Amino acid sequence: MVLKWLSFRQLPGADVPIQIQENDFDVSAEIANLRKGDPRVGAVVTFLGTVRDMNDGSQVKGMTLEHYPGMTEKALQEILDQAKARWDIYQTLVIHRVGPLMPEDQIVLVAVTSAHRGEAFTACEFIMDYLKTAAPFWKKEDTPDGTRWVDARVTDEAAMARWVKK
Repeated sequence: MVLKWLSFRQLPGADVPIQIQENDFDVSAEIANLRKGDPRVGAVVTFLGTVRDMNDGSQVKGMTLEHYPGMTEKALQEILDQAKARWDIYQTLVIHRVGPLMPEDQIVLVAVTSAHRGEAFTACEFIMDYLKTAAPFWKKEDTPDGTRWVDARVTDEAAMARWVKK
């Protein structure tokens, strides 16, 4: 199998690379790598997003995710930096796929390590809410009626609004 990386950067200050890629990933291997050699870790919280076969009442035959290389990684690094500033967490990881995907394919993995579960759960949810609403990815679904671009849902926007500092 030939792996094709669309963009991959170890950004300054990043503990773990932010990965934007076409190829699938091994969740177990990524988690093992994230916590390897860090005996402080008492919690690893993950979110795994997959392609559904239905959205907004329509069958989804497939989807295509696009991004803007460089801008996407920078935006993701900024949200990971915010999460580390807000919560007592150790490592973060975001793997996000782009390109053509089919129902049941893995799209995104967000993982957070910390000493205790509470901080890791909250930080993981924060990162995921950001990814759903503000990260520079564009999603196009293939349906029986043709293709359509997908915007963030109202519920996703409401979830993100709770993180805004007043």
